[in-house]
Amino acid sequence: MKPVPRRSYHCRNLVSNPPLSSLADATARSILGGRHAGCFKAANPWGATTDEVKSKMYYGLYTSAAGAHSQNQRVEVISNNLANVDTVGFKRELALLESRDSEAIERGQAQRGDGSRDNLGGGVEQKTTATDFGQGTLRQTGIDSDFALERPNMFFAVQRGKEQLLTRAGNFRVANDGRLVTPEGDAVLGSDGGPIQLDPALPWAAMAGGRIAQAGEVKELALRRPQNPRDLQKAGQNYFSAPAGKVQPAAEDERQVRNGYIEGSGVNPLREMVEMIAASRGYETNVRMIQNHDGMTGSLVSRLLKA
Repeated sequence: MKPVPRRSYHCRNLVSNPPLSSLADATARSILGGRHAGCFKAANPWGATTDEVKSKMYYGLYTSAAGAHSQNQRVEVISNNLANVDTVGFKRELALLESRDSEAIERGQAQRGDGSRDNLGGGVEQKTTATDFGQGTLRQTGIDSDFALERPNMFFAVQRGKEQLLTRAGNFRVANDGRLVTPEGDAVLGSDGGPIQLDPALPWAAMAGGRIAQAGEVKELALRRPQNPRDLQKAGQNYFSAPAGKVQPAAEDERQVRNGYIEGSGVNPLREMVEMIAASRGYETNVRMIQNHDGMTGSLVSRLLKA
């Protein structure tokens, strides 16, 4: 067998820490595929593939990169909540983090609970987000065209283009043409399914149950109740869309509407700031772990080349 020649090779890439801006799902890819590809080729003359070396040496680095990416996504969700702390009827989003199986289990090379060395955790990842439909604080405005829903899981119906959407925001206004609209100009729908149209030249009055009386005629605001709030998908800051057949008109005893009030944002700034600090610390911890892996890899390769 031909002896393996010794090489005087030093990896300059291994001694520099990865920049914070490169972290996320591309962190490990940029570190491994870009900076260390030539290093492994020089330090590995025995013929092991780069993927085999990565799988043995970089599992912790990939796990830390996945954790940093998940915490970064969590920070983005919390930041969006804080940005809408004053948005009427806004419902906060929750970032749901879930533990991952090891790479071997995901590839079907190992089974959960088999007690092997491959039966390890694979870090965390953000699978999805969930909406907190908790009731926001009702705030009195004294404006006749403002309405607030007193029952949770009830929504006003509005028309945006050809799509009907749901909202908890009742800060409506009467347009110059007499239509009752949202601040964005979307028409507020009545219980008959059509836009609520008033005569701007005549006085009108709000009545109990989300009704508007004008010239002896009474118009009802369309109130909708989804079968399951989890079926709703966000369609804007405080708009939601619902699958067909998953929304029902509110019953008479469910028409609890307070006039001259609006429902504030469901975001608690203090709670969100606490979660922001926790997510930021989790991100920084994973960054330090990546840097530690980078430093240990540099030391290991240097020792192998000096052997």
